[in-house]
This record gives sequence, structure tokens and C-alpha cells, in this order.
Amino acid sequence: MRNIKLTVAYDGTHFSGWQVQSRDRSVQGDLEKALSNLHGRPLALTGAGRTDSGVHASGQVANFYTDKDNIPAHKFREALNSQLAQDVRVLESQEVAASFHSRRDAVVRRYEYRLWAGSPPPPHVAPYVWKLRKMPPLALLDSMAAEIVGIHDFSTFAAARDPSPSKVREVFQAAFIPRGEEVIFRISGNAFLWRMVRSLLGTIVDLSQRGGDAGDMRGILSSRDRFKAGPTAPPTGLFLTKVMYGEDRGVR
Repeated sequence: MRNIKLTVAYDGTHFSGWQVQSRDRSVQGDLEKALSNLHGRPLALTGAGRTDSGVHASGQVANFYTDKDNIPAHKFREALNSQLAQDVRVLESQEVAASFHSRRDAVVRRYEYRLWAGSPPPPHVAPYVWKLRKMPPLALLDSMAAEIVGIHDFSTFAAARDPSPSKVREVFQAAFIPRGEEVIFRISGNAFLWRMVRSLLGTIVDLSQRGGDAGDMRGILSSRDRFKAGPTAPPTGLFLTKVMYGEDRGVR
């Protein structure tokens, strides 16, 4: 059995999320269907993270085991893409060690959220940004984002149905980056709770619009009270951009 690692991109607009659902379309479900067609039998795929409904990815990672020895590892990319819809693409396929596990071995996950303020965004951009009436000062946004860097209990920002027994996570980076008329919120950590990134961003934006500051953000985080968090940002602008493993742990 060979272990094949996939790097995957997808437009999450028409997906119920990454994880297989009983009725709704999922990214994992589409990929597993394509893999099963190739193998002539059901085949399971493990993903590095479970993105929510409507969330996108440009660097999701997954792996599966295959007994097919007539397909070179790099050829799984085109074999799968030939069966997949245009809103999900395998960017790379490669053979990895049998012990590699895309979720358990991941040491850093990086997300980017696209914000837009000012003139209306172009039509090819509009579906993938959160449109704000006015962009808060970046210095203020960064000062609040700095409060979440480090090891914290993120209970305040966990969705009510998050199943994680521990809400402690480590955030390595959280910053706002101007890019033309866009502002990118980039955050990387060892792992994230369900809807945690969207809850953090929604709280930062809401707090900045209400005249709050870094001290207020610190208090909300330390309260561990879900009712203290602001509204959850929409999934529209969120992208899983990179999953990192031991060999590239230093990358942020």
C-alpha cells in the first residue's frame, strides 16, 4: 500500500464544507467518489482540517492509501481532476511515508480572510470578500490581533457545538496586511476550533467599530464566555491557504 498526499484547492461556495455529509455535497465526498471510481471500490480520504460550509481553500492537504501500482504518484493529480468538477482541483499529488497522517502530523495551519472597504469590489472578487462600509485603522486592528497570539483558552470563540474537549490552542501569528483595496487577515496556529477564525475576526471588527481597543479584546478572550464574543464573520472571505508539517515548521 502506498500513501499518497494531495494538495487541494476549492471554491467552497457550493459545498457544505470539507467533511462528508449524509445528504449535502462536500469536498471530501467529491474526492472520495473520484478515488473510488479510480479504484473500483470505496476508498477513504483523510483531510488536514475541516473547513466550514462556504469556506475556501488554496492549500488543503489530504492523504489516502492505494494498492494501485500502475499509477505514478504524480499522475493521481490529473486522474482525479479529470473526474472532479471545476470548483475543486488537486494541485499536487506525491508519495509520502506510510506513517504520514495529514491531520495528526500537521504542525501549522494558516488561514487568510479577505476584507474589502471603499469602492465596490470587481465582480470576480466580490463573492470572496467581506465588504465593510469603512475599514477600521490597521494599527487598531493589529493591536487587537496581537492579543490572541500565544497559548490561550479560546472558549470565547468556539462555536456552541464544537466537540473539542480542550479549547486551548496556540496562535503563532495574527496580523492585518494591506493589499491594494483589500486587507488580508492572516492567522496561523497549531489548530483551530470550529468557526474560531471567523469568530475572532468578527469580534475584532465589531469591537473596532464600537470604539474598543486591545484591552477590551484581552478581556473578551480571558472571559471564556461565548456571549462576550462579537458576531461571526461570514464564510465568504475565508481561505485555508497552507498546512505545514515538520519539514517547513519554521514557515509562518
